[in-house]
Amino acid sequence: MSVSGEAAGRVRQMRQKAEELDQAAERVNDPEESKRLKEKARRLKEQSEQESAMGSGDIFPME
Repeated sequence: MSVSGEAAGRVRQMRQKAEELDQAAERVNDPEESKRLKEKARRLKEQSEQESAMGSGDIFPME
């Protein structure tokens, strides 16, 4: 698998995990746990968007 293919696979996995966390946040009864899971999902989505953009050449990493 190429480097870009590996990056795309990693981004896909991150998005899938974020979706799972969002779903888990909806099922949990504890409001604090729900908030924590949603925040974790949000950060994961942001990270996947950054990696996706870097892989497509839209942005460059900060140095």
